[in-house]
Amino acid sequence: MPAIKHPVKINCDLGEGYGNFKCGPDDELIPLIDHANVACGFHAGDPLIMQQTVLACKKHNIAVGAHPGLPDIQGFGRREIRMSPEELTAMVRYQVGALKAFLDVEDVPLHHVKPHGVLYGMMYRDRDTCRAVYAGVPKGTTVFGLAGTIHEEVAKEMGLPFIAEIYGDVQYNADKTLVIDRKKKPWHPDETKKHVRAQVENASVTAVTGEELQLPLGDYEVSLCCHSDSPGAVEILTAARQIVDEHNSKYFR
Repeated sequence: MPAIKHPVKINCDLGEGYGNFKCGPDDELIPLIDHANVACGFHAGDPLIMQQTVLACKKHNIAVGAHPGLPDIQGFGRREIRMSPEELTAMVRYQVGALKAFLDVEDVPLHHVKPHGVLYGMMYRDRDTCRAVYAGVPKGTTVFGLAGTIHEEVAKEMGLPFIAEIYGDVQYNADKTLVIDRKKKPWHPDETKKHVRAQVENASVTAVTGEELQLPLGDYEVSLCCHSDSPGAVEILTAARQIVDEHNSKYFR
């Protein structure tokens, strides 16, 4: 019996350029993923990039979610900003609504909402922050988050469907939270494969301090996250796709 109870999917943050500045190799990554988290203009992305990303995802039949972040383009949404609950709710609602306008034109449903960067971390450390962010999510919309944390608890409390995330290119702390880097660091291919395989096959991971951790994924659907701004993103996602497909073929034919 597999440690993860459902076929594993792969998600990736996309559309994180701005104006003439390109962030990741989105066109190469989209065919490798199942779920796209599209930047909504506050930490990255702009109207044209959002439109182009939605069209590309539609072409490849990728489920599209909103990826709202803190209003910090220079810091790429990875610097903490203190905001009131009212500001957080309005900020998320604003960003999700912007993406939904592009989705509606193309008859593409909003699949999920996944907060970006340090906002994601702020939410699993503080219940009021998490509640404020989830209050900006349309009712009944799935949220992606970290199982065993406030993300899961508040989603259940607010009646939002929950998909548990694991991470292909992010390290874990001993308390099973994430090491959120301001700028992504390179991974060795063998290190990436070991990191992904342990999570997908055993729901386990090695913390940065060396402990072997069991991830509390329960019966949730699971989506493996990789980042478009990671050095070697195409290689990371290609390796992840191979491991995930092998696992799904073995257990969920």
